[in-house]
Amino acid sequence: MSSIMKYILVTGGVISGIGKGIIASSVGTILKSCGLHVTAIKIDPYINIDAGTFSPYEHGEVFVLDDGGEVDLDLGNYERFLDIRLTKDNNLTTGKIYQSVINKERRGDYLGKTVQVVPHITDAIQEWMMRQALVPVDDDDVEPQVCVIELGGTVGDIESMPFIEAFRQFQFKVKKENFCNIHVSLVPQPSATGEQKTKPTQNSVRELRGLGLSPDLIMCRCSTPLDNSVKEKISMFCHVEPEQVICVHDVSSIYRVPLLLEDQGVLEYFCRRLNLPIENRPRKMLAKWKEMSDRSDRLLEQCSIALVGKYTKFSDSYASVIKALEHSALAISHKLEVKYVDSADLESSTLKEEPVKYHEAWQKLCSADGILVPGGFGVRGTEGKIQAISWARKQKKPFLGVCLGMQLAVCEFARHMLGWTDANSTEFNPETEHPVVIDMPEHNPGQMGGTMRLGKRRTIFKSKTSILRRLYGDVDYVDERHRHRFEVNPELKQHFEDKGFRFVGQDVEGERMEIIELDDHPYFVGVQYHPEFTSRPIKPSPPYFGLLLAAAGRLPNYLQKGCRLSPRYGPVLPKRLHIHVS
Repeated sequence: MSSIMKYILVTGGVISGIGKGIIASSVGTILKSCGLHVTAIKIDPYINIDAGTFSPYEHGEVFVLDDGGEVDLDLGNYERFLDIRLTKDNNLTTGKIYQSVINKERRGDYLGKTVQVVPHITDAIQEWMMRQALVPVDDDDVEPQVCVIELGGTVGDIESMPFIEAFRQFQFKVKKENFCNIHVSLVPQPSATGEQKTKPTQNSVRELRGLGLSPDLIMCRCSTPLDNSVKEKISMFCHVEPEQVICVHDVSSIYRVPLLLEDQGVLEYFCRRLNLPIENRPRKMLAKWKEMSDRSDRLLEQCSIALVGKYTKFSDSYASVIKALEHSALAISHKLEVKYVDSADLESSTLKEEPVKYHEAWQKLCSADGILVPGGFGVRGTEGKIQAISWARKQKKPFLGVCLGMQLAVCEFARHMLGWTDANSTEFNPETEHPVVIDMPEHNPGQMGGTMRLGKRRTIFKSKTSILRRLYGDVDYVDERHRHRFEVNPELKQHFEDKGFRFVGQDVEGERMEIIELDDHPYFVGVQYHPEFTSRPIKPSPPYFGLLLAAAGRLPNYLQKGCRLSPRYGPVLPKRLHIHVS
């Protein structure tokens, strides 16, 4: 078996947000299904060191890795598609590269030379790629054989020029048979004529060639399948064979994309072009994806979840949360309907200013089968979230609070059941007499980037009868990813427990409250960690899975059967879930 690393670079043209992340993930999935070990790197040309301080409206959610890296949401796609564990160095930014080069210069590593973009920055990029590509990402700790690299933004951006130049040099350094370039481009179809237009793709490929990279595959994003004549036109003007033009049209589910690429001979092309060591064996993994895609298209029963947040205008702000809900809905063979509710619209101030918006928001909330309050920062909309939580508690609606959602559930219970009317988090009211949520000892004030409790931490179950413990497979502890600055105040714990509000999961020292459950409620659960980051299509995250089961009215039956799904819910889940500990 060849031990030389193979590199697949994915670039994009015409517009950003075209689906490079899904295509890179899908390419990796096809190769992994053949028994290869695949890793992935995302390059973001912005100057930020990492994604930690972004608003979700900038680039969507901030994804958190095991090592606490705050990274682009595309790394979430890689982890979900390829079922791998990445590290913060799998996300490379201009800021990280310049920082490392400047640190070297300050140490005197360049021996008095003038430090320039070429060769110093471009060399640093290439060294980072080659070093990071070798880091094992699978559970078996085997060195990867293929590295898929996604270059963010579009070809021609000023920010990405040093990276394009680095890859121009890199293709000769690692030799042609070990490097190939996929260029993802848009083929628009203006409604006026209904004709598929190839000019943007031609211009984009011309620009890429002018910078010294020739695409091996041109993947065309389009709303409907490409006509043959359009394929031939792209082939002629872009200097590639017609079979090197791949159509990636809109599909019913992103799980169909690996199958779509496989059907068009992408795997065979890679085998020839990169001389990949692939045995011709039945590819079980892709069969699983096909079965999953077919099931998701056939679902009839529906389940609705109200997502109460403050970034609801941009669905990428909650990308992993939505995926975790989808994985769980698919596992119980239900079609998921997410009702986005802006938490500020639930507040009494909206009733005065925009009564229609207020009543519409409450109508959405009250008609949902379950309620989810995800994580977030800042005071805006928190009172609306507390009102939604209060409604879920009193009406016995299935509820899951994640991170801030759990903290606000604590505030809500303290106000309405313990009689502490001013109970709050010190994040929102530092002067409160009942600080039920407080600042954490490891928070470093004054600096915002990288000061939170981040990454994989252990949570110990303190109760044998906890619903969540049973959903996790009756384990003693779970390792999940965190991203927060504030904690439930441990000194007030007993007041809550006396009223049936249980802290069933705590950290190893027993100082940090990690999981809450409420007695006499079908499903009222809060978790301080972010379980959505480790949810997988075939291994849904237990807290989300419990929410969907409860919302569909199936939780008691599922728990009674020893956490097994009945056979009619399809073969995806049964014995996998209760082994899943992260």
